[in-house]
Amino acid sequence: MGTTTPPRTLAEALRARGDESLAGLLRARPDLLNPVPNDITQLATRAGTRASVVRALEHLDRFALQTAEALAVAPDPAPYDTLLSLLTGDGLDDGEQRDDAGAAVTAALPDALATLREQALVWGEDERLRLVRTARELLAPSPQHPSPTGLGPTVAEATAGMSPGRLQEILASAGLPATHDPVSAVAALAALFTDRTRMAELLDTAPVEALSVLDRLVWGPPYGEVTPNPTPPVKWLRDRGLLLPVSTRTVVLPREAALHLRAGRAHRVPEPVPPVVAAVAERDPQVVDRAAAGQAFTALSTVEELLKLWNGGGPAILRAGGLSVRELKRTATALEVSEPIAAFWVELAYAAGLLAADGESDERYAPTPAYDEWLDLSAQDRWTHLATAWLPATRVPGLVGGQDAKGRALSALGPELDRSAAPEVRRRVLALFAELAPGTAPDPETLLRRLRWERPSRGSAPSGEGTDLRSRLALWTLNEAELLGITGRGALSSQARALLEEGEETAAALLAPLLPEPLDHVLLQADLTAVAPGPLERPLAATLSVLADVESKGGATVYRFTPGSVRRALDAGQAATDLHAFLAAHSRTPVPQPLSYLIDDVARRHGHLRIGAASAYVRCDDEAVLNEILADRRSTGLRLRRLAPTVLASQADPGSLLEALREMGYVPAAESAEGDVLITRAGARRTPPRTPPTPVPEGPPTPDAILLGAAVRAIRAGDTAATVIRKDPAEGGPSSTTSSGSLPRTTSAETLATVQAAAMTGSAVWIGYVNAEGAASQRVIAPVRVEGGFVTAYDHTADEVRTFALHRITGVAELAEDGT
Repeated sequence: MGTTTPPRTLAEALRARGDESLAGLLRARPDLLNPVPNDITQLATRAGTRASVVRALEHLDRFALQTAEALAVAPDPAPYDTLLSLLTGDGLDDGEQRDDAGAAVTAALPDALATLREQALVWGEDERLRLVRTARELLAPSPQHPSPTGLGPTVAEATAGMSPGRLQEILASAGLPATHDPVSAVAALAALFTDRTRMAELLDTAPVEALSVLDRLVWGPPYGEVTPNPTPPVKWLRDRGLLLPVSTRTVVLPREAALHLRAGRAHRVPEPVPPVVAAVAERDPQVVDRAAAGQAFTALSTVEELLKLWNGGGPAILRAGGLSVRELKRTATALEVSEPIAAFWVELAYAAGLLAADGESDERYAPTPAYDEWLDLSAQDRWTHLATAWLPATRVPGLVGGQDAKGRALSALGPELDRSAAPEVRRRVLALFAELAPGTAPDPETLLRRLRWERPSRGSAPSGEGTDLRSRLALWTLNEAELLGITGRGALSSQARALLEEGEETAAALLAPLLPEPLDHVLLQADLTAVAPGPLERPLAATLSVLADVESKGGATVYRFTPGSVRRALDAGQAATDLHAFLAAHSRTPVPQPLSYLIDDVARRHGHLRIGAASAYVRCDDEAVLNEILADRRSTGLRLRRLAPTVLASQADPGSLLEALREMGYVPAAESAEGDVLITRAGARRTPPRTPPTPVPEGPPTPDAILLGAAVRAIRAGDTAATVIRKDPAEGGPSSTTSSGSLPRTTSAETLATVQAAAMTGSAVWIGYVNAEGAASQRVIAPVRVEGGFVTAYDHTADEVRTFALHRITGVAELAEDGT
């Protein structure tokens, strides 16, 4: 094929491309690489499959998609000018009003067409543009799947199967000369609809009501229902072919007539230029950074509080997986947030690998060993860990509370929350933030319009979620970015910008000065409370959280000391003297006397009662205390009985007995089988080592340059093997596997002689080869060495050096000279 000969097939068009162009196709459509095609023909076949074309169409921007839709309703093949006219119109309806829009379309169309060509959706020269057949079928109109352009079938398609008599009636009503040839009749009717002058004259005679019917159909859908006795306006349109029957009750406006009414435009509003993301506010970047840093610190505190809440073993896992609605409500109440926000924090901790299932028979959620490592990091490094886990995560907390395709509720940490589009949407939203000036907060509506332009929805979302899942993902991204401290007051922070563009170390360095320094002291008050005027150092915060309950949060945290909280500290192994020393060392105010009395009072009674396993027993040296317990009505459910003056036995397990007596106002302590007091320490339960959940990719990953180069070389080599001209062994003339797919056949002696000669001259030959599994293939090889019944050669088909057994070579033929 000469360089000026236009391609006849998509394979020929791809074969004429350079290596960089083929690599661009494989980069844009990585699904074509799995597995690597054997040659260009197989690549073209795979590029035309329905699944691959659908995936390619879903990744087009709106104007590239509009260009493909216009080609789907254009003649096949279509000249460039025809395509341009379908996108701009003929200019006879609005005069100069559409000049600006037409200029924008004219300027943008070459790039859109180049995108379609690069992705092998369009091929051919500008004079003969062809949309691949599968894309035309997907975008072409039908009663079941109307065209995105709202256009119906052509006159020829709509009149297929119509009787000649009916065609003659339509011609007569439209004032066209009669013809007995149905093809000529259809052509005459189509010519009428495409002739603006004659069409205008015909419509001038139409009743006003008929024009109203056309107005309702012109921009789609073009199909309408009619009764057996249609109204006069509909009958007038039907008699003149402006409405053609599809069935006994359905008519359609033919494409040629609709295009006349639209002034030649395939789309009501072409969108060649992406919408601009408008700014809703411009703030001081330093204010934005401080606001984002404050929210980042809150995020760290919230995740830490959540995992501390589940330190001793979290909620049970549902049989179907995930967290129950009741447990999510309980978690939201403990964190003092709404349930959707609680679901976000739970999912974030899970994505970061800080939370997982423990794998026990009674499976529960619990912190992982990675949580302890995370706690040892600096605050800024802990934040970057969370942010980098959030960016690529495919789990979508916003879906919690909704329903799947089968009507089942979606639960937090459940198995149905992965959406592969989430990371791409998340990063694109943040990229649009980053394109604005520092401190600029974008308008969410214009941002959504931009996202819809870049990736128009084609109804690919899972059932029950609507057709615009990407818009919902974008809105969730805006909320989650604010919660996590990626944005502050609606604008992208400097530390987040650095995280996206430069990496974690730079982001952590920018965030560190903005975070509050942890304090080593609290302020004790006489009302049994302690005020922490800022974040506390970790050892101080850990001990204080055991000794007191958090009463309120905010700029300062208020802790309250109660008998239960003091007992909790004693249960953890602290002595009263330890607690007094701790408070004196970390309080900037004197230790109030009521607090000292509270600690001493609880410590004096702590362990006076002992709980062990009988099922359970209560042991106390003071018989009066045991008599008091037996007499208390609240102990009835424990089924207590006296075994000895100082021992009671119970049918309840030790844990339940311990909690019941505490609720009755006693301060019991658990003991071991040896009689020693059991110390319960918080944070003792951890899952085995767990890896974070793996994101679910959206299709094949984008190949790197090395893989693309190797794939292109392999495809080229395979194409050479499939299309190279060879000498016919029998006649000495040229032949090609494209016309003869059979393997070459030669005797063993001829095979050996030909291969040895090729090794001596360094030339390539064509062989047929049958491998150990019995699979036959044709290959182009350049023999290097022939010995011991084997041929070592460079295999052009596989683009590597291989060894071939001589007895498995069915035959060999020399390649023809170039130009023969």
